Amino acid sequence: MADAAETVKKTVEQTAAKAKAQAGSIQAAGAKAFREGVDKSVASLSELNAHGKKNLEAVVESAAAAQKGAEALSQQAVAYSKKSWEDGVAAAQSFSQARSVQELFELQTNWAKSAAEAYLAEFGKATETMTASVKDSFKPINERVSAAVEQFQAAR
Repeated sequence: MADAAETVKKTVEQTAAKAKAQAGSIQAAGAKAFREGVDKSVASLSELNAHGKKNLEAVVESAAAAQKGAEALSQQAVAYSKKSWEDGVAAAQSFSQARSVQELFELQTNWAKSAAEAYLAEFGKATETMTASVKDSFKPINERVSAAVEQFQAAR
Protein backbone atom coordinates (compact mmCIF):
# COMPACT_ATOMS: atom_id res chain seq x y z
CA MET A 1 0.00 0.00 0.00
CA ALA A 2 2.92 2.24 0.64
CA ASP A 3 3.96 1.61 -2.95
CA ALA A 4 0.51 2.52 -4.18
CA ALA A 5 0.49 5.70 -2.12
CA GLU A 6 3.95 6.51 -3.40
CA THR A 7 2.83 5.92 -7.02
CA VAL A 8 -0.25 8.10 -6.53
CA LYS A 9 1.89 10.80 -4.95
CA LYS A 10 4.35 10.65 -7.86
CA THR A 11 1.54 10.69 -10.40
CA VAL A 12 -0.05 13.71 -8.70
CA GLU A 13 3.30 15.52 -8.60
CA GLN A 14 3.99 14.75 -12.26
CA THR A 15 0.50 15.83 -13.28
CA ALA A 16 0.83 19.01 -11.23
CA ALA A 17 4.22 19.73 -12.81
CA LYS A 18 2.82 19.14 -16.30
CA ALA A 19 -0.22 21.34 -15.55
CA LYS A 20 2.05 24.05 -14.18
CA ALA A 21 4.27 23.84 -17.28
CA GLN A 22 1.24 23.95 -19.57
CA ALA A 23 -0.22 26.87 -17.63
CA GLY A 24 3.09 28.71 -17.95
CA SER A 25 3.20 27.92 -21.65
CA ILE A 26 -0.40 29.11 -22.12
CA GLN A 27 0.29 32.26 -20.11
CA ALA A 28 3.43 33.00 -22.17
CA ALA A 29 1.53 32.46 -25.43
CA GLY A 30 -1.28 34.72 -24.22
CA ALA A 31 1.18 37.43 -23.19
CA LYS A 32 2.95 37.14 -26.54
CA ALA A 33 -0.35 37.39 -28.45
CA PHE A 34 -1.36 40.39 -26.33
CA ARG A 35 1.98 42.13 -26.99
CA GLU A 36 1.69 41.45 -30.73
CA GLY A 37 -1.84 42.84 -30.72
CA VAL A 38 -0.74 45.97 -28.88
CA ASP A 39 2.23 46.40 -31.22
CA LYS A 40 -0.03 46.09 -34.26
CA SER A 41 -2.47 48.59 -32.78
CA VAL A 42 0.31 51.07 -32.05
CA ALA A 43 1.69 50.62 -35.57
CA SER A 44 -1.79 51.15 -37.04
CA LEU A 45 -2.30 54.28 -34.95
CA SER A 46 1.09 55.60 -36.04
CA GLU A 47 0.20 54.94 -39.67
CA LEU A 48 -3.18 56.59 -39.20
CA ASN A 49 -1.49 59.59 -37.60
CA ALA A 50 0.92 59.85 -40.55
CA HIS A 51 -2.00 59.76 -42.99
CA GLY A 52 -3.83 62.40 -40.98
CA LYS A 53 -0.77 64.63 -41.06
CA LYS A 54 -0.42 64.21 -44.84
CA ASN A 55 -4.14 64.95 -45.27
CA LEU A 56 -3.83 68.12 -43.20
CA GLU A 57 -0.80 69.20 -45.21
CA ALA A 58 -2.79 68.63 -48.43
CA VAL A 59 -5.66 70.77 -47.10
CA VAL A 60 -3.24 73.56 -46.15
CA GLU A 61 -1.56 73.37 -49.56
CA SER A 62 -4.97 73.45 -51.22
CA ALA A 63 -6.04 76.50 -49.20
CA ALA A 64 -2.80 78.28 -50.09
CA ALA A 65 -3.38 77.59 -53.79
CA ALA A 66 -6.97 78.84 -53.52
CA GLN A 67 -5.81 82.00 -51.78
CA LYS A 68 -3.19 82.59 -54.47
CA GLY A 69 -5.90 82.19 -57.14
CA ALA A 70 -8.21 84.57 -55.31
CA GLU A 71 -5.42 87.16 -55.10
CA ALA A 72 -4.75 86.80 -58.83
CA LEU A 73 -8.46 87.25 -59.62
CA SER A 74 -8.63 90.26 -57.33
CA GLN A 75 -5.61 91.87 -58.99
CA GLN A 76 -7.11 91.25 -62.43
CA ALA A 77 -10.44 92.74 -61.34
CA VAL A 78 -8.77 95.86 -59.93
CA ALA A 79 -6.67 96.30 -63.07
CA TYR A 80 -9.70 95.86 -65.31
CA SER A 81 -11.79 98.26 -63.24
CA LYS A 82 -9.07 100.90 -63.38
CA LYS A 83 -8.64 100.52 -67.14
CA SER A 84 -12.40 100.49 -67.68
CA TRP A 85 -12.76 103.68 -65.63
CA GLU A 86 -9.96 105.38 -67.58
CA ASP A 87 -11.48 104.27 -70.88
CA GLY A 88 -14.89 105.59 -69.75
CA VAL A 89 -13.42 108.98 -68.80
CA ALA A 90 -11.59 109.18 -72.13
CA ALA A 91 -14.80 108.25 -73.96
CA ALA A 92 -16.77 110.92 -72.08
CA GLN A 93 -14.17 113.49 -73.05
CA SER A 94 -14.38 112.43 -76.68
CA PHE A 95 -18.20 112.52 -76.48
CA SER A 96 -18.06 116.09 -75.26
CA GLN A 97 -15.96 117.07 -78.25
CA ALA A 98 -18.42 115.64 -80.78
CA ARG A 99 -19.50 118.22 -83.34
CA SER A 100 -22.76 116.60 -84.27
CA VAL A 101 -25.32 114.14 -82.97
CA GLN A 102 -24.30 111.64 -85.63
CA GLU A 103 -20.64 111.88 -84.56
CA LEU A 104 -21.73 111.43 -80.93
CA PHE A 105 -23.66 108.26 -81.81
CA GLU A 106 -20.66 106.92 -83.78
CA LEU A 107 -18.34 107.61 -80.85
CA GLN A 108 -20.78 105.96 -78.44
CA THR A 109 -21.21 102.96 -80.72
CA ASN A 110 -17.44 102.51 -81.11
CA TRP A 111 -16.89 102.92 -77.38
CA ALA A 112 -19.67 100.46 -76.52
CA LYS A 113 -18.26 97.93 -78.97
CA SER A 114 -14.73 98.25 -77.63
CA ALA A 115 -16.01 98.15 -74.02
CA ALA A 116 -17.98 94.97 -74.72
CA GLU A 117 -14.96 93.36 -76.43
CA ALA A 118 -12.72 94.35 -73.51
CA TYR A 119 -15.26 92.94 -71.05
CA LEU A 120 -15.49 89.63 -72.91
CA ALA A 121 -11.69 89.40 -73.11
CA GLU A 122 -11.41 90.12 -69.40
CA PHE A 123 -14.14 87.59 -68.63
CA GLY A 124 -12.21 84.95 -70.60
CA LYS A 125 -9.02 85.83 -68.76
CA ALA A 126 -10.79 85.62 -65.39
CA THR A 127 -12.31 82.27 -66.38
CA GLU A 128 -8.85 80.91 -67.24
CA THR A 129 -7.44 82.17 -63.94
CA MET A 130 -10.37 80.67 -62.02
CA THR A 131 -10.01 77.32 -63.81
CA ALA A 132 -6.28 77.19 -63.11
CA SER A 133 -6.87 78.17 -59.48
CA VAL A 134 -9.49 75.46 -58.94
CA LYS A 135 -7.25 72.89 -60.62
CA ASP A 136 -4.28 73.91 -58.44
CA SER A 137 -6.45 73.95 -55.32
CA PHE A 138 -7.79 70.42 -55.84
CA LYS A 139 -4.48 68.89 -56.92
CA PRO A 140 -3.11 68.13 -53.40
CA ILE A 141 -6.45 66.73 -52.24
CA ASN A 142 -6.81 64.59 -55.36
CA GLU A 143 -3.31 63.22 -54.76
CA ARG A 144 -4.23 62.22 -51.19
CA VAL A 145 -7.46 60.59 -52.34
CA SER A 146 -5.56 58.66 -55.02
CA ALA A 147 -2.98 57.53 -52.46
CA ALA A 148 -5.73 56.37 -50.09
CA VAL A 149 -7.53 54.47 -52.84
CA GLU A 150 -4.27 52.78 -53.88
CA GLN A 151 -3.57 51.81 -50.28
CA PHE A 152 -7.06 50.36 -49.79
CA GLN A 153 -6.77 48.40 -53.01
CA ALA A 154 -3.36 47.08 -51.99
CA ALA A 155 -4.75 46.03 -48.60
CA ARG A 156 -7.39 43.81 -50.21
